[in-house]
Amino acid sequence: QVQLVESGGGSVQAGGSLRLSCAAASGYIYRNYCMAWFRQAPGKEREGVAHIYIGDGSTNYADSVKGRFTISRDNAKNTLYLQMNSLKPEDTAMYYCAAVSRSSGGCRSLEYRYWGQGTQVTVS
Repeated sequence: QVQLVESGGGSVQAGGSLRLSCAAASGYIYRNYCMAWFRQAPGKEREGVAHIYIGDGSTNYADSVKGRFTISRDNAKNTLYLQMNSLKPEDTAMYYCAAVSRSSGGCRSLEYRYWGQGTQVTVS
């Protein structure tokens, strides 16, 4: 069982930056895991914004955040990050990190098993 804990959310003006962190408070993230950041704004569907495969560090991003957001992982610290630059009001949402063991398929296609409690990002 993996327990994920996000931090780093807050309020920022448009054009600003935030870095979200996601620590594995319990359990272990193995090399065959995918991890991701999702977000959900009120009245909207949940959106996967960035994914990373732990085994080789490959990443992919939603078109809406490409060039502005960077997902990364510090394996020694067992922590996932999302660096968010050039933030826009439409980035306002609750952000969640998630993890799943990958047996086949791309990280974007998987149903994530482990979820954090979320951290709020508000851009004005």
